[in-house]
Amino acid sequence: MQRRSFLKYALAGAGAVSVSALTGCGLVNPGGASAAGDGKTIKIIVTESAPYQEPTKIAQKLLAAKGWTLEPTYVTDIIQPNLAVANGEFDANFFQHNAYLRQFNQDKGLENVGLFYVYSAPGGIWSDKYKSLAELPDGAKIGIPVDPANNGRALFMLRDAGLLELSEATVIHTSQKNITANPKKLQFVEVDQQSLAKTLPDVDAGFLVARMAADAKHTRADALAFESDADQVPFRIVVAGRKDFAGSEKASALREAFQSPEVKAWFASYQNGILPTPWDQDPAADITKL
Repeated sequence: MQRRSFLKYALAGAGAVSVSALTGCGLVNPGGASAAGDGKTIKIIVTESAPYQEPTKIAQKLLAAKGWTLEPTYVTDIIQPNLAVANGEFDANFFQHNAYLRQFNQDKGLENVGLFYVYSAPGGIWSDKYKSLAELPDGAKIGIPVDPANNGRALFMLRDAGLLELSEATVIHTSQKNITANPKKLQFVEVDQQSLAKTLPDVDAGFLVARMAADAKHTRADALAFESDADQVPFRIVVAGRKDFAGSEKASALREAFQSPEVKAWFASYQNGILPTPWDQDPAADITKL
């Protein structure tokens, strides 16, 4: 199938609201940047999902105890949060991994930076029909993400399992074009990432982000393959902001709240701790290697 642009597919798959609707909600400012949080107020735009909302609620309480006001705005859109930060309407956003941030900056000419990590979003290959990759029949249909930043993740795991050969490339620059050998004649069905769990019953196996796999009642233990630690690096979830916000008192307060023992405890309890918290790693350093 013809592959469309990353951002077009990402927007369609996230159930994103329209730009005009966001303008009405104050998330897009056609007349230029308005002030983000002033004084002791921090404005953050966050996606609507438990691993984002719950840590934000915890951080909000911790910041309040120290005299800060954290004002979150929850959205399902994954296009406007970076634009809203870049134009100054929000101090920071919390919705994306480092690979997406890099791609969006490149496509839109922005300079938003990852301030710190909150959690890692590893992925794996699961099946409702088979218990191992070895059981996959010739010509098996494999569901994989359509967007370029995630498209190669399943292909890397299949390569590591000996089912494919790929030309040399990093995981975020790999697609079906990099397949040099496919002895089982696996067929790849490219699907928006948000819909992969729904299409799993219709394919022989499919890629899922661990959080979505858990929502579909799968665990790491029943994965046919799971990403290596090294391959997970581009998909660590960041809180991002403008360059002039990085290093500020607000950014430091935000990091302390999101990387608190209380937030770590929440992730440890969420879906059996399936989401790691790589807080000792630097997203700014990692993004230069993507």
